[in-house]
Amino acid sequence: MVMDQFKAILPQVRALLSSAWPAQVQGFLDGLLEKNLLSKEYHHALLQESDGEALARKVSLSLLEKWDLCIGTLIQRVGHSGNKLQTPRMDGVSSRSRATDQCAAMESRSLAEGSYLGLLQSDVDPIQLFHFYDQPLATEEEIEFSSDPDTDTINCDQVNRLWNAIEDEGTGEAYDRIAALAEYMFSDRHLETEGIFGNIGPDEVVNENIDAMTEIPQKSQKCQKRLFPDDPDPQSDSWETKRRKPEASPTIPMGMEYSSNLVTVSSSNNLTPKDSLSPLPGQVAKPSLLSTEETFLVPVSSSSSVLACLNFNGGPIQLIPTFPTLPQGVFHFTMEKSVSNIFLYPTSSGGDAIVQSLPVSPDRHGSTSPFAPSAADMPNMPESSALTSQDRKTESVEQFCHALRKTYEDVPEGPTSHYYIDQELTRTQVEKNSKYQEKELAIQDWTERQKARVRWKEVFASTRGQKRETQVIAVLGKAGLGKSAWTQEVCRNWAQGQLPQYEFVFHYKCRSLNLPGNDYCLKDLFFRLCNHSLEENDEVFKYILKHPNRILVILDSFEELEGQDGFLNYPSSASPGESRSIKGLLAGLFQRKLLRGCTLLITARPKGRFIQYLAKVDSLLEVQGFSPEQVESYFEKYFQSSPSDRDKALRLLRAQPYLHSHCYNPVVCLYLCQLCEKILASEGPAQLPSTLTGLFVNLLCSMLKAREKGRSETWPRDCLASLTELAWELGQRHCNVLREDQFLSTEMKEFANFLLLLPKSKEPEMVFSTFLLQNFLGALRLALSEEVRDKELSRYLALTPRKKKPYDNWLERVPHFLTGLLFQPLSSCLGPLGGDEQVGLICKRRKVLLSYLTRLQPETLGPGRLLELLHCAHEGTDSHLWQHVTTRLPSCLSFWGVRLAPPDVYVLAEALKAAGKDFYLDLRNTSIDLHGLEILVQLDCVTCFRASLSDTVWLWESLRQNGEQELFRSSTVKFTIEPFKVRSMKDVDDLCSLVHLQSSGNVPTETCDPLPAIKDLKKLEFALGPVLGPQGFPKLVKILAVFSSLQHLDLEGLSENKIGDEGVSQLSAIFPELKALETLNLSQNSITDVGATELAKALPSLAKSLVTLSLYNNCICDTGAENLASVLPNMVTLRVLDVQYNKFTGTGAQQLAASLKKCPHIETLAMWNPTIPHGFQEHLQQLDSRISLQ
Repeated sequence: MVMDQFKAILPQVRALLSSAWPAQVQGFLDGLLEKNLLSKEYHHALLQESDGEALARKVSLSLLEKWDLCIGTLIQRVGHSGNKLQTPRMDGVSSRSRATDQCAAMESRSLAEGSYLGLLQSDVDPIQLFHFYDQPLATEEEIEFSSDPDTDTINCDQVNRLWNAIEDEGTGEAYDRIAALAEYMFSDRHLETEGIFGNIGPDEVVNENIDAMTEIPQKSQKCQKRLFPDDPDPQSDSWETKRRKPEASPTIPMGMEYSSNLVTVSSSNNLTPKDSLSPLPGQVAKPSLLSTEETFLVPVSSSSSVLACLNFNGGPIQLIPTFPTLPQGVFHFTMEKSVSNIFLYPTSSGGDAIVQSLPVSPDRHGSTSPFAPSAADMPNMPESSALTSQDRKTESVEQFCHALRKTYEDVPEGPTSHYYIDQELTRTQVEKNSKYQEKELAIQDWTERQKARVRWKEVFASTRGQKRETQVIAVLGKAGLGKSAWTQEVCRNWAQGQLPQYEFVFHYKCRSLNLPGNDYCLKDLFFRLCNHSLEENDEVFKYILKHPNRILVILDSFEELEGQDGFLNYPSSASPGESRSIKGLLAGLFQRKLLRGCTLLITARPKGRFIQYLAKVDSLLEVQGFSPEQVESYFEKYFQSSPSDRDKALRLLRAQPYLHSHCYNPVVCLYLCQLCEKILASEGPAQLPSTLTGLFVNLLCSMLKAREKGRSETWPRDCLASLTELAWELGQRHCNVLREDQFLSTEMKEFANFLLLLPKSKEPEMVFSTFLLQNFLGALRLALSEEVRDKELSRYLALTPRKKKPYDNWLERVPHFLTGLLFQPLSSCLGPLGGDEQVGLICKRRKVLLSYLTRLQPETLGPGRLLELLHCAHEGTDSHLWQHVTTRLPSCLSFWGVRLAPPDVYVLAEALKAAGKDFYLDLRNTSIDLHGLEILVQLDCVTCFRASLSDTVWLWESLRQNGEQELFRSSTVKFTIEPFKVRSMKDVDDLCSLVHLQSSGNVPTETCDPLPAIKDLKKLEFALGPVLGPQGFPKLVKILAVFSSLQHLDLEGLSENKIGDEGVSQLSAIFPELKALETLNLSQNSITDVGATELAKALPSLAKSLVTLSLYNNCICDTGAENLASVLPNMVTLRVLDVQYNKFTGTGAQQLAASLKKCPHIETLAMWNPTIPHGFQEHLQQLDSRISLQ
């Protein structure tokens, strides 16, 4: 009985509390306290309850057996408010519904007339209130403000949340608030109110100009409020045809009338009235319990100059005073289907003077309520002056922002910045390396990269739902692909106003943050440590702390940062003034503790130490390098003053395809342009070198010749030798910065600066301009230094597996350069660089290296090391070494999991042509581009290949459109997908695309019908898992009949695909087309008797081919087992049947055993099931030894 009463009370209390304002809930609880329905302690506990559902349950428990008294209390408290709260009449509604609605409507605690809380909780600007109140009152008396503590209360939590929302939101957030308000106005609950108040036309607006509002002295007026009853009956249809009529409205001074619509005031005096609110077609107006709202119509003459410039078509005007954080003066919402206009306007700053003139509560910072939160209660609450200026930038902030933009506009150009070509980034993700169990960048197919391309502005689109959270963006790419140039371009674009969401952008080279000490605070990061020379400013720093969502922090070249490990666990606090190390500062940003809400952009190499933090990144992007079209655009920019030189340079480049393939790297593009410029200016033969080693040798030789003029002959070589020592030493320490004290002489410093080393402005250090230059100088040191032992050379190549490499990603190009320096002719390589005096040393080291390389067995190397060996042999240009490596290549080459860049594709193609035999290539999961795929496919020595199915189909479409029918035909013959495993929905889509290409008639007539890839597929494995399996299998089964040669269909794939009975039914329908099917695995697919019955009906279609059928771990019961048993004698080729771990009992097992006696061709029946008594299973096994219980 008590539980029934509780169930009856709880929905009413829940509905009452869920739609009430906090002040109404507090008034309701106060009424219960006055009637001794609650104790003081429990009343206090309920006021602190934040969970609405928990509060409803606690109140309902307290009101058990007292509900009638509760209703009387509510009626009494609502009646005490006089005519301020009115319950409209409800015609045609039952007395029970009226009683329920009346109780719900009485929840609001009435506010004392003229109380401070009535003013503070009002949505109306105090200025407009006092302007209105100065009008002569017809029936109302002036009311003094009350400071009664019992009636003047404030919800401190609500105020605190409001402050935090205002403080955290910027311009974009202000728009979001307005959009939410507009959506609220469109909702049904506001459409419902039109039937109560009716339409208010323009003739009912008082003939007063809006400008007069600023001249009216201070007065007071009652704030009228209305409360609507709840829906009496959700099943009732009377609300669709009948509208409730309002009670007689109280007299309102100045001809002001109440509207169900919101009221709008515009500081810019722009009003565009439309028709009033009314239900849209097909909607039913139903009453709902609305919160207490105050609405006012502005006295505006319809013939005033304000309305003369507006499209006034009639209807009520709604004026809404809002916070002073709106990004513009007035917002106008014109609603469709004859719904009134809404105007939002920011409160004027003059309101502060009026608020401050009211009685101030002690220790409450200008609040007129003694219950307002104090500064001690809300330490983060801004002062009252911030109410109108929190989003305004002071003059000093504006000046700092302007000066910061100026520094990025004047930033010195880098080696690739002057001829910058905008690169498109691709969104990517991380995946776990199955071999090393660590996360790394996913390898995307070419078609996937095309879909994932983003422009630079799209990089900074917010991806997190929590606006207070820091957004971490990582841009990864190999050294030299232009990450640093891209970040500098972002800064310049921001300086030109192309990133308006950020007020400040701070750019840091990570190498400049390698500073000792623990005395750095957040302010130092923005002033002392930044590259700009702007003075420290407290106002700017306070603005930064207040608006972190408007700050972009860029950390460029993360691999140059010392102490990169442990950022996630490094001790850090959220205090901006706390002193800490540089690592502590960066860890605080990365852990989202410091400057929470900012955007943190990090650039790094894909195989550096930053890889351990990839899982914590919000947005992950990858730089791919230049496309062939971008390479030509770069040359056009470089030679823009001389189009003839540009054409000659491009001809020189195309004559050396290996160097052309390296042009995907912007740094190599720059070096080639410089060398072409020198060649075209000289009178010598116009020809580029054939290797990357030759490129750097030619560049350095030309510089050395320029420095030898007027100097001793040995001076440049001595400086070069010292510089190579520094390059090697710093490279092993993952560093590229040369300090002042590392130069042995002034001449060496001048030489280093001349040798493409860029000085750092305002810092006593220089850096190696490019990663490739440091690698080349390091290799030159290994080739010429007498301190290097000959036996140590082999380990620097790292072509054999070792636990730890002597070098890592920082010096990855050293093996290529070292082989090229030692094997290329002395006269054109090491001779001009000082090697002519060390001929004996060079010859000895060449023999050592050749002996090591010839001992290697290419067929035993993994794909990554095999590519390294091919690059070394190609750079050496030694015919004996090249022949040794290429002739020992295995016939089947798989590069699964190894990224094939354009230079890798070129070297591989040259090696395959030199090998003199046929090859099978597996190019899946290599990220090879279409141009590289075409190069390898057209080789005569490649007789069979596998590649991404989507990339291959795209290549065929491209060849067909370009008219290359012969290559199209040969590539379709060579392509295979045997065996094919479906690992993702993309694989299903790719397989469908292949079948669609066949059915579309775009295949050459000379090609066999169907395509060889479709005709020769014999094994198909489906492994999408229990989530995607039911989604992907219906798409797969539609095209499965095309693969007529299919022999092995595995629908388990070591995972539960759960295709279910529906999937089995769809599969059974195409059995007549799968005439070659020998193995069918339907294990772990949630098949029941329904599916087993459908399967049994269709199995005779496979009677002449099926050898193995597995139904392991399904839900087949006795009926399904009986149906399968009945069809077994017809399966003359069946040898193995697996029905273990199903749900049939001894009855089903007996039926299968009996059928087995009629099937001498069946060799094994695996039938162990937990639902069959073990003794009975052993008995069946004794009767027929072909029954397996293992």
